[in-house]
Amino acid sequence: MKISYNWLKQYVDFNLTPKDLGEVLTGVGLEVEDIIPFETVQGGLEGVVVGEVKECGKHPDADKLSVTKVDVGTGELLQIVCGAPNVATGQKVLVALVGSTLYPVSGDKLQIKKAKIRGVESFGMICAEDELGLGESHAGILVLPAQTVIGLKAADYFKIEKDYTLEIGLTPNRADANSHIGVARDVATALNVAYKSKVNFTKPDLSKFESVSGDNSKSTLVEVQDKEACPRYSAINISGVTVKESPDWLKNKLKAIGTRPINNIVDATNYVLNEYGQPLHAFDADKIAGGKVIIKKLPEATVFKTLDEKEIKLSADDLMICDSEGGLCIAGVFGGANSGVTDTTKNIFLESAYFAPSGIRKTATRHGLRTDAATHFEKGCDPNITVDALKRAATLICELSGGKVTSQITDQYPSPIEGWRFEVSYDRMLRLAGFPMPKEVIKEILERLEIKIEKEEGDTLHLLVPAFKTDVKREADVVEELIRIYGYNSFTISKTLKSSLSYSPAVDAQKTENQVADMLSGAGFNEIWTNSVTQSKFEEDEQLKQQQVKLLNSETSELDSLRTSMLYSGLEVIAYNVNRKATNLRLYEFGRTYSKAEGKYVESRHLTIFLSGKSAEDNWLEKGAAFSFYGLKSFVINVLGKLGHHHFETVVTENAPFAFSLSLKNEGIEIARLGSVSKQTLSKFDIKNEVFFADLNWDYLLEKTQFHKVEFRELAKFPSVRRDLAMLINEDVQFEAIEKIASAESKKLLQEVSLFDVYKGDKIEQGKKSYAVSFIFQHPDKTLTDQEIEKLMSRLMGKYENELGAVIRKS
Repeated sequence: MKISYNWLKQYVDFNLTPKDLGEVLTGVGLEVEDIIPFETVQGGLEGVVVGEVKECGKHPDADKLSVTKVDVGTGELLQIVCGAPNVATGQKVLVALVGSTLYPVSGDKLQIKKAKIRGVESFGMICAEDELGLGESHAGILVLPAQTVIGLKAADYFKIEKDYTLEIGLTPNRADANSHIGVARDVATALNVAYKSKVNFTKPDLSKFESVSGDNSKSTLVEVQDKEACPRYSAINISGVTVKESPDWLKNKLKAIGTRPINNIVDATNYVLNEYGQPLHAFDADKIAGGKVIIKKLPEATVFKTLDEKEIKLSADDLMICDSEGGLCIAGVFGGANSGVTDTTKNIFLESAYFAPSGIRKTATRHGLRTDAATHFEKGCDPNITVDALKRAATLICELSGGKVTSQITDQYPSPIEGWRFEVSYDRMLRLAGFPMPKEVIKEILERLEIKIEKEEGDTLHLLVPAFKTDVKREADVVEELIRIYGYNSFTISKTLKSSLSYSPAVDAQKTENQVADMLSGAGFNEIWTNSVTQSKFEEDEQLKQQQVKLLNSETSELDSLRTSMLYSGLEVIAYNVNRKATNLRLYEFGRTYSKAEGKYVESRHLTIFLSGKSAEDNWLEKGAAFSFYGLKSFVINVLGKLGHHHFETVVTENAPFAFSLSLKNEGIEIARLGSVSKQTLSKFDIKNEVFFADLNWDYLLEKTQFHKVEFRELAKFPSVRRDLAMLINEDVQFEAIEKIASAESKKLLQEVSLFDVYKGDKIEQGKKSYAVSFIFQHPDKTLTDQEIEKLMSRLMGKYENELGAVIRKS
């Protein structure tokens, strides 16, 4: 939001520099992001003065150039070479002196330097209006009246106005400050309370409205059919206007805040919008068919032509301003092509209304129409100033256009919105604030912020918060208002610290996440961040479909729900990269999923890993191997091991969206699921390469990691012993079963079990497979003998034969 320094001073009589004002505004929660000098002519015409041409002759070496002698009031004449056809002796002209900078309307800035033009020295430049940024004409130099004083600064002659534009990062909860008056209210309150400066806060004088009121001969009827979408509608008729260019003071005010002047009628409504924060709309009254305005919703897919000549199809939920023939305007959002003010408009119907914020937001989003009016309405305007803003705008329009008010004010407000009533306690407010504030100061702040104290009973205040403070609805909100005005810098920090020390084994979630991220990045992975908002149609799991959290106000019709799985947003990233010839991908993401179960919303943290393509690029020596399920599993096992999770159950599954997958469980809870994404799912994203995906239950892993202790263990002093064992087992026996038996049988001595060969084929009976497994044993205190190893291996072979039905193959 942009605020004009000079404009703000119309309402508060402060004596602050723009920088100091910025500090005050930032202190009250209106963060000033930038302060930009503004001049009605860029550069302020610095270094440009009035001169008189004393001599003018032809250039000796150029037919179209003249050599002049110009008096600029310094006591000596300047020689200036000029190319304008209309330069002549005796003219009063504008001279840009050496060292000045001009900002022509045609392009880049122009630095005036001492120059030699066709062999003749030139000490300045006699300017045309376009070279000064004053207009478009380049027909010749700008000639001033003969009585103009020599040496007068051009900035003084043209009355160049200087201002400062303050760019405020307005947060969504501060709709009350979305105008100059709203900002002025905060400035005045802060200066009086926190800075002990006695300043006055003055709102515009509306008494002039009576002087522009005429008869009631031209009144447009109003009918509000949808009172929920339009709680208040105020309007008035103005007749006999002349549409023309606005005066300089109005154009300069609008330019200072980045608004382009259009004409006196539209500029007046924009002025009031930025003054009060109340959008207004001016209709050509003669184009309102039937002499009646109807506020209603039109049927679905009704075609409407907007002000910029575009045709859109309306939703049945769009509120419209209509006449007897159809739509005139999308209420609070955008004007229509056939009802707006033009150069020939003579009579105006001026609207000042309060529309329900949610409806405006949905309509503006639905049609992609982001206007200043819509932005104000959707944040929440003050429903109780529509008439004040109407009077202010009507007065300005009449003064600027010569018109007269020719109707009574129409004001349909069946259910007035007073604001919010609730009780607050001095004691509770001070405990929330955390530091003392005098009661009188509290009451002064509330009064200056227009929060009414209806009754005071002992420690309790009965408050009526005005409707324009859309975010102040409870005691904590009032405390926030008090603190920001009283001043965050007014806090006194105690020299003593009172706290109770407690020990908790809670894990540092951010540190753990960073450690795992470093590990994956070190393994060649790239971290991705994807949108939590996704398309509900992606979800294939029927149970998760029922748990989706749908958006009420989605940006687009496609992005309509929060994600229940991080798979689909990751696949969008893979598709984006594959389409740009980046096919070998290692990706990971920390994120959240959202679901709704048993009436409650659940937010869960996850770590996801994606592999696609090859593990290495092809080179002259060898071709890169394609990623496999086992490669993905190794990365998952490494992450789990990093977090202290070494033992878990594995269950093979074939649920969508996987072609096949493995579920890792601990204590009956799934800690990870990994597998190959089905071709059906990949086809939705036009991905042809195989994609391996792992989803780790990050909430559970963090919770259990706190109990994992890293212990120091001395390096072994005695050698390890390896034994290999080949066995024939049923195809449905998993390696995990072999590993579990070995661990249980020789827990203290067994260091590692690994599978180094698998064979399936016609050389063994059907339904069987051959495993070659290696075992590494080591004793911490001695060297193991062959007898001890053989005894241990015999026990293991017996277990495998009895429990797994294995046939040990003798070498």
